[in-house]
Amino acid sequence: MPVSLDTYDRVPVLLRELSPTGVTVLTDPAVADHAVTRKVLAEIARAGFTPTRAVTPADGGMPAVEAFASRFSPGELVVGVGGGSTLDFAKLSAAVGRRPDLLRYLTSGQRSGLVALPLPWGEHAEVLAIPTTLGTGSEAGPVACFPHEDGKRIAMGECLRPRAALWVPEATESLPGPLVMDGVLEAIFRTVIPYSSDTLDLAEQDAAVEELAGRLLTVGDELARCFAAGLPAPASERLRAARLSAESQRGAINVGRNPYAVKCWALANELSTTLGLAKMRAVSALWPVVWRQALRGDTRFGSADRVHRLWERLRQRAPWLAPRPDDGLEQLMLRWRIDRTVHLAPHLRHPIALRSVRAWGAGLPTLAGLSADDVAALLAEATEPTASVAGSPEPLPAA
Repeated sequence: MPVSLDTYDRVPVLLRELSPTGVTVLTDPAVADHAVTRKVLAEIARAGFTPTRAVTPADGGMPAVEAFASRFSPGELVVGVGGGSTLDFAKLSAAVGRRPDLLRYLTSGQRSGLVALPLPWGEHAEVLAIPTTLGTGSEAGPVACFPHEDGKRIAMGECLRPRAALWVPEATESLPGPLVMDGVLEAIFRTVIPYSSDTLDLAEQDAAVEELAGRLLTVGDELARCFAAGLPAPASERLRAARLSAESQRGAINVGRNPYAVKCWALANELSTTLGLAKMRAVSALWPVVWRQALRGDTRFGSADRVHRLWERLRQRAPWLAPRPDDGLEQLMLRWRIDRTVHLAPHLRHPIALRSVRAWGAGLPTLAGLSADDVAALLAEATEPTASVAGSPEPLPAA
């Protein structure tokens, strides 16, 4: 895990320990003048550095990464301030700046949506990550998403895990309530979907997942209660949610787990990219349906026994949840006011299904065993049919 910082005055200490040759501060345009950015800049100056400032480009693809990385000195530290897109761009740029040959891995001609990076390429990206959103866990994780051609890819490797992360409550103080709740749900999803999608029992790892998911459920419901009462989210609860979200990126909770047991994530990636939706909207539509398939005995989507066991553990913390996991999950989303309605014209289902299978299945492990017809049926159950209207998005061509 990255070095954990919880106060601004730890920033100069970190800089003295790392002794970078330069510092670049990359911010999302929305937080370029945020109090968090100003305070971090002041601490960097107090440590004796004059940082280069930049904002995250609208297109975070590899040409932009390469151009940004070319500005770095050999020992540059990138300070990323923003949400998942900004932190992913910072991580990719820092890694490419350190190893320019990484570009060929990220842009190689392949149909897979996953790019696995060589283990010997290091254990960290030279990045101090400061998240201003909740849920992505990018500040602690070894993965980064980026646009490529007409879709998105995800890169995975320890060389993308940030060197350090700073969590301060004011970083998320202006985050709207719906985005707070989406963030907590995303952290729960990332925690449990490898567990529920796999069929292997691992006592220590399973217990860690159950405990973390329960803690996230508790803090999420506290936040939902505040929003329902018209109150702002307490700083302590937002900070707690941020730290728990980062914990969901700890590799230890999934040691020995099938790394490709994440069908729901892959399908949501293609659905959201094609329709131009927020990722969690697609996840929220698909997740109960994927669990429903597993509960019907379709082991391609997971283990019914493990889904039930996880749900029993969560109901110990939240007895109000419905006993049946898929129904209870929909109930939870309704209680948290999660927007999970996705409109998809019937004629778009099969093109999206073909795109999904090409990027993640048909010989690739993530969607192994699923045909385009299987995926199209899943999309039909998870979405609301709607007629095409002028301006509605057409599916992207097959990757």
